[in-house]
Amino acid sequence: MRKVWAVATNTIRQALRMKVAAIFILLLLVLLPVMGATATGDGTLKGRLQTFVSYGMSLTGLLLSLLTIIVSVYSITSDIEHHQIYTVVTKPIRRYQLILGKFLGVVVLDVALLTLFFGLIYGVIALMPRFLKASEEEVTQVRNEFFTARASLVPPVVDVSAEADKLLNQLIADDKLESLYPGYTPQEAKRLLTKRLQLEKRAAVVGGTLIWEFQNVRPTDPNNQSLFIRFKYDVSVTPQDEQAYGDWQIGDLRGFKTGIQVDTPIYRTFPRRDPIRKFREIEVPASAVAKDGYLAVAFMNPPLNDTTVLFPIEDGLEVLYKADTFLGNYVRAALMILFRLVFLACLGVMAASFLSFPVAILFCLVFFVIGASGGFIAESFTYMSENVNRVYTYTIQVLIQLLPQFDKCNPSKFLIPARLISWGMIGEIMLVMVCVKATVLLILSLVIFSFRELAKVVV
Repeated sequence: MRKVWAVATNTIRQALRMKVAAIFILLLLVLLPVMGATATGDGTLKGRLQTFVSYGMSLTGLLLSLLTIIVSVYSITSDIEHHQIYTVVTKPIRRYQLILGKFLGVVVLDVALLTLFFGLIYGVIALMPRFLKASEEEVTQVRNEFFTARASLVPPVVDVSAEADKLLNQLIADDKLESLYPGYTPQEAKRLLTKRLQLEKRAAVVGGTLIWEFQNVRPTDPNNQSLFIRFKYDVSVTPQDEQAYGDWQIGDLRGFKTGIQVDTPIYRTFPRRDPIRKFREIEVPASAVAKDGYLAVAFMNPPLNDTTVLFPIEDGLEVLYKADTFLGNYVRAALMILFRLVFLACLGVMAASFLSFPVAILFCLVFFVIGASGGFIAESFTYMSENVNRVYTYTIQVLIQLLPQFDKCNPSKFLIPARLISWGMIGEIMLVMVCVKATVLLILSLVIFSFRELAKVVV
């Protein structure tokens, strides 16, 4: 272990002497405070905090990812190109110890820099309310909607596959499929029918009611905290003022079914007007949750609307409640970035074990770009034709599955809307990205480098 640590220490010194590392570190040290002072967002304190966190974490993650690739590749290729490797391998150190030492040095450097810059970002966002002289109302808002970690519960999607099959078969039997869905295959038509039927289950006609039930809702402090019902309306006929009325009831509504009185209070918002197709939130005390974790949210479409109100499938309604602190969530966000850097360090070491510096850098950047947009690529192919989808399944999808999809585990997607990053999610990312994929890359680098010819004997 001493030999591995000696190589790691030398790798850290080598990295700190690199000009590109100094430039990246200086850029972050200067730009992060400047971004915190100049971030505007939508003009509110919450908007400024969200803008700074979004750009600050994205810039930090990008520069540290590029630095990890450069350092991990350069630390090996430079030793080979400048023949310094000869003096190392002639000493009592094995090749696998050299590779492990290089990898460990890069990871230790990443941990130190990530701690420094995430600490700097945290300090900026903690001081922004004082620096901007925010009002008490704005401070309360960011405490409830930003400086927290809210768990999100969404209604389950109703299974309408049997109804979709029945409707599709009826259309085929009546010879109406081509006229209603021209150019669509039966599978594509079924997908559209399924989406339409699911949306109908989330539509309330005038005077109609929708009820969503949730289990295992566990606020950290039910007596002193709030719940937030986040929703977005859509309507069949757009009103002139583009607003819709809604009558909400939130609490334990099981008493209406059984006739048995419940102890949990039920909170009702009398018909309130909200803009359509825009996100809104209703705040109610967390005491609306029953002791067994049950919560119901009911929406009644009052006659004032004179139109059907719909809740989109993807983001129509969700229940948010505080499940952890902002600091705990922030630490888990840093771990998500760290796992990405560990994977990139293994990728860089593996590429440097058999490629020259420029080729290895290009190799890693290609894989980094694919990994950073893997989720988008995978989603875009779902809208292609069936034949294109089949080609994608056996070619590009295999490559994407081998790489971690960085865009799906982007911490900004959770911190900006104050969504909880659970330890279960962190464990899953670590298992897949580090314990499996990064470990495979590291083993490959050990195998390749152990058989690599470093010098030729010329007689």
